[in-house]
Amino acid sequence: MEGSPGQNGAAEKLRHWESGSRDDAVREAAAAGLSLARIQRITGLGTTTIMRILNNRPDRVRSSSWEGLDVSHHLDTPLASQTGQLYLDDLYVFPGEGSTVFVMDVNSNVNGLFSEPGFHPEARYEFKVHLDGADFEALTYRVSFGEADSGGRLALQLHALTGGQVREDSADGDLVLEGRTGEAASGGGARVWAGRIGDSFYIDLSLLAIVNGAVANGTAPDLSAWRPENAKNSFASTHVDSIVLEVSHQHPQLRPGARTGVWCATKLATDSGGWRQINRFGHPMMWPIFWPNDTDFSDPANTRHPSEDFNAMGQYIGD
Repeated sequence: MEGSPGQNGAAEKLRHWESGSRDDAVREAAAAGLSLARIQRITGLGTTTIMRILNNRPDRVRSSSWEGLDVSHHLDTPLASQTGQLYLDDLYVFPGEGSTVFVMDVNSNVNGLFSEPGFHPEARYEFKVHLDGADFEALTYRVSFGEADSGGRLALQLHALTGGQVREDSADGDLVLEGRTGEAASGGGARVWAGRIGDSFYIDLSLLAIVNGAVANGTAPDLSAWRPENAKNSFASTHVDSIVLEVSHQHPQLRPGARTGVWCATKLATDSGGWRQINRFGHPMMWPIFWPNDTDFSDPANTRHPSEDFNAMGQYIGD
């Protein structure tokens, strides 16, 4: 037997959930401390289904393994959950070959919000670059998309905004290049590729559940039952729509050794002709991981500028 008598009893009920409620059986198993991997083996259910059962339970399960389970930014805030096209999953920034590479992922199929086409034709996808620890960005790269053609591909444009335009939604910026999804496009010292790919994010949710439970209960994580050799990627075989932007080090602001800070945002056109920030990535990961259901905290954070974070939530985080 894999666990304690209580865990094994819950596992047995889970094997015969047809005689009762499947969701209740999953909740009882989680409360008893069964790992995500074990519940998956018994039920054959996917990660997304299990998480939705637990996150939608009428009474929160108090468990050292499952309290507050959620997945990084892949399941962040209801404000962006209307469509996966606006739902930021990950942001990566790393050096290329004589360049800086920025990657923004949206529209994961792990959270049940996957939409087609992968990018919203009335949205903007923006990379924001701060220099030398500045509160405000010095450079914005804005990617926008058109309607899908008969082959499902979307026209795309990349604009760069600097100076007085960098934070202005009403500013057009300078057109750097044009292209289509699924094809690399080059111009103006930059390259862009956008399309559907396998998700490169890695996490073992069973380990995250242990850490989440410890944080929620104010206890030390108990890793005695977790074995590194049994770790598995809970995002294996999942996909995202990705925007990959590579900017040459010949860029005057992105020279080698430049001290940069980066965040990204999705914005949607409003009926009044303006733009509304829907989702943001590049903030403390405490609320997506540890407080995923605290929308009073996460919703305002996703719609504001990072420079406002300290005054808005510094005391909350400190407490």
